[in-house]
Amino acid sequence: MPNSPSDTPRRVTVRRKGPLLVEGPVEVELEDGTVVSSDRFRVALCTCRRSRRYPWCDTSHRDRARESGES
Repeated sequence: MPNSPSDTPRRVTVRRKGPLLVEGPVEVELEDGTVVSSDRFRVALCTCRRSRRYPWCDTSHRDRARESGES
């Protein structure tokens, strides 16, 4: 995607032990070259790879943290 001076930068918020929050709309290219998109105003991208909806976060990281006794 070419950038022009009028394009506003996308904000990506990094959360410790959580997903990446990205201001949308977004297109995500997966390892196999597949492109998935969302037109939502903000999306959560999975970083733990436990999500059943990968690359979108489904909060599976929360269950794992409770089971292992992490806070």
